[in-house]
Amino acid sequence: MIIETARNFSHLQDCLFEGSFNPGINRFRSAWAFRGLSDAGYSIVTSLMRLGGEYARLERHLMRNFIKYAHRDVEQEASLWHWLSVAQHHGLPTRLLDWTYSPLVAVHFATSNIDKFDIDGAIWAVNCEEANKRLPAELCDALVEEGANIFTTQLLSKVVDTLDHFDRLSSSPFLLFFEPPSMDDRIVNQYALFSVMSDPTLGLDNWFESHPDICRKIVIPAALKWEVRDKLDQCNLTERVLFPGLDGLSTWLKRHYSPSGQQQ
Repeated sequence: MIIETARNFSHLQDCLFEGSFNPGINRFRSAWAFRGLSDAGYSIVTSLMRLGGEYARLERHLMRNFIKYAHRDVEQEASLWHWLSVAQHHGLPTRLLDWTYSPLVAVHFATSNIDKFDIDGAIWAVNCEEANKRLPAELCDALVEEGANIFTTQLLSKVVDTLDHFDRLSSSPFLLFFEPPSMDDRIVNQYALFSVMSDPTLGLDNWFESHPDICRKIVIPAALKWEVRDKLDQCNLTERVLFPGLDGLSTWLKRHYSPSGQQQ
């Protein structure tokens, strides 16, 4: 796996947009998805895995009860993948991971926590098109038939209707990306997509070790974080935009007016 360390803000952008040119359409349309972490040492694990204990056995119980109690907010006819998207979006532990098509949105999440400015941050990037090539045949065929590069919840539900079915599609663990429905402005503004593993107990770090050619890691040194953060703010990549509403506004203002180097 390629690991690059940004030397300055310009070099960071070069790393983020590397490989974004698509010669097939003669456009700069990147096939990469990005995830920002405030600590470069963090593992890429799901909120379900962070529960600990026998978390894999709890997955179906979490979802069953979420659907039971959240029925007023989501149509009962919604697919499993729609329910999973809503659950992830509202903080339920799931096997999903949040990603974004926007490299700069990922940089925001790597530099939003000023308490971590003494620690290197990181951006993980995965080539979605290459990940698709490792999907089981039924899923590959569905994308080809639709003429799509990424699944939607609707398209995915036509192929797989339960997590047990999903897990049994292949004996080899695979990674799938799909776009959630545009439930609110937060999803839209963050240019969000989710990933899901066919094995809820397998962390992406481990899966990447077996597929180092489709991912890369870009380290943002601690010494560079304040400069990156200030320049993102000037570009309007802030909580005020990415988390529309008073909570996002308050978070942005608190960080914006915090003295440089002061952690509190």
